Amino acid sequence: MKVGAPAMIKGASPTDQALYGTLFTWGVTALGAAVVFIEPCLPFSERGLQLFLDVMLGFAGGVMIAASYWSLLAPAIAMAEQDWYGQTVFAQIDLPNGIHKEITYAWLPAAVGFAAGGFFLVAGDYAIGMLTSSASAAESAAVKKNDNKTVTVGDKDSLEMAAAKSGSWRRILLLVFAITLHNIPEGLAVGVAFGGLGTDTCKKLDTCSFDDAFGLALGIGIQNFPEGLAVSMPLRRSGVGLFKSFFYGQLSGMVEPLAGVAGASAVQTMEPVLPYAMAFAAGAMIFVVVDDLVPEAQIHGNGRAASIGCMLGFIVMMSLDVALG
Repeated sequence: MKVGAPAMIKGASPTDQALYGTLFTWGVTALGAAVVFIEPCLPFSERGLQLFLDVMLGFAGGVMIAASYWSLLAPAIAMAEQDWYGQTVFAQIDLPNGIHKEITYAWLPAAVGFAAGGFFLVAGDYAIGMLTSSASAAESAAVKKNDNKTVTVGDKDSLEMAAAKSGSWRRILLLVFAITLHNIPEGLAVGVAFGGLGTDTCKKLDTCSFDDAFGLALGIGIQNFPEGLAVSMPLRRSGVGLFKSFFYGQLSGMVEPLAGVAGASAVQTMEPVLPYAMAFAAGAMIFVVVDDLVPEAQIHGNGRAASIGCMLGFIVMMSLDVALG
């Protein structure tokens, strides 16, 4: 272990450490959501605050990209190379200068897990889209039904206000559900990283250590701050109450301890799934970056600033992994 590197928590199992790590990431999410309480004191204009949010989204994306490779994909490939995947020849290639190259199946767990992670979020987004469409159709049907009835002006206004309130809450819940779905891979990544420490395969590899898991949890925690902020602040702007905005902002990270403990328990019980689980988390995180964070950071005209934030986030996470790993 390197000088100054964190040590294992004495007496704590890998599953317990996964719980502690994901409770930390949840706590940072709540810290970001709590910014709504001090928003009136912030020295930002509306434009400046949006710029800050977009830079933070880019920063979160950079952290997730770096973590996906150094903390998840690289260890997953290293594990596969130690197993039969790395011993069984997939193809043979004769290169120039008489060099003979054998290609093994070491890429297989990483490729399958990575694709499965992306598919998981595609399926989740499709389900959310179906719920949104159903909700909109139900609201339209209710309004049409009320229009066909003979009601007083006061009754009609009350019905419209009730429908608007119901639709607003439904959209809020769908937003929180979408963010929560996308936080599952983050909790799973931390849980798998800590849970893998209890497996024989992980103990044999330099690319799989407590320092790596600690660095991953720290990096995910750092990027969770702008995520909590990005949920609570728009809700507050749309007229949602102060405490409700904070509650829904931190709620998006509440799933991470659950996913972390589940991931840690799974990889210890079924050790062969460890490289697949790591690649799954990496694929899901990359999908979130490309499908959500990057487009969201670009739509307000702050694309260049968000890209700089992404570069900074990547550097921070890469530096943490190299320094602690």
